[in-house]
Amino acid sequence: MLAILFDILVVLQSAVFGDGSGGGAAGGGAAGGGGATGAGGAAASGPVGAEGCAAQALPFAVIMVVFYFLLIRPQQKKQKEMDAMLKALKKGDVVRTTGGIRGEIFDVDDRAATLIVADKVKINVLRSHIAGPDVGPDDAAKESASSSKDDAKSGKGS
Repeated sequence: MLAILFDILVVLQSAVFGDGSGGGAAGGGAAGGGGATGAGGAAASGPVGAEGCAAQALPFAVIMVVFYFLLIRPQQKKQKEMDAMLKALKKGDVVRTTGGIRGEIFDVDDRAATLIVADKVKINVLRSHIAGPDVGPDDAAKESASSSKDDAKSGKGS
């Protein structure tokens, strides 16, 4: 991943500066020239300096765009899904908390939920600390059995 970003930055740098020798020659000509050439070189160094600033900002802009699409946007999508799941909680759902406690929702309000974790044992947890719906051992066995049946059906057909 980092190698790809590095390659992109190298291509952008070569597109802006050419083969790399043009930027160095313009700078050397302005600094090393004398007489009339020195004045001409000083006038030409203004746009080169502005292009250099833009060329330095371009890789940072590319990195910010890449970070947005690879990190920020997926995190926002995941947060929206989590908010929707928390709003959809209802009595009777089996959930797991961020601490790993598994329980059935007994009561839900806008801030907290009451979970039944054992016979006559109820705990209150914040809604934000509910990690998601829990797939119990019975549900997991059903899912694996149905997926193995689907695999067997698809294997027989081919």
